[in-house]
Amino acid sequence: MEETLRQLGGLLLGAVPTVVLFLILFAAYRKLAHQPLGHVLAQRRAQTEGALEKARADIAAAEARTAEYDHRLREARLTVFQAQEERRQQILQTRAAAVAEARMRADAQVKQARAALAQDMEQSKTSLQAEAERLASEIIESILRQVGAAQQPAGGGQ
Repeated sequence: MEETLRQLGGLLLGAVPTVVLFLILFAAYRKLAHQPLGHVLAQRRAQTEGALEKARADIAAAEARTAEYDHRLREARLTVFQAQEERRQQILQTRAAAVAEARMRADAQVKQARAALAQDMEQSKTSLQAEAERLASEIIESILRQVGAAQQPAGGGQ
């Protein structure tokens, strides 16, 4: 067993330079590869996160512009609808004024026609009255002539 311990001690003593070389190699790896690689990865992560943040900001700005565009579009539509409504109201007012004017003219024409009709009726009455009187006079004269002619032969025979 002593021999084994001695061999083991010799192995350990022979392994010390290997362990030292391993520790030097590990420290060199950490200094030359691991830390720069960690920095590069951290920079990439920061750049990626920065790009994501920038993309989020760009999306938010695009959404804000879209909302503003929609707002302007709604306002423009509202303005157009209001203008159309005002135009429609003007047309309706113009139409109502034209209808009122046409009614006034029609009323005036009806009054004029009634007045002309009344005047024609009055003239017709006067004319009919005169014609009736003339016809009555003619009838009376005709009757008187017939009566006078009938009385003359009866009175002439005596």
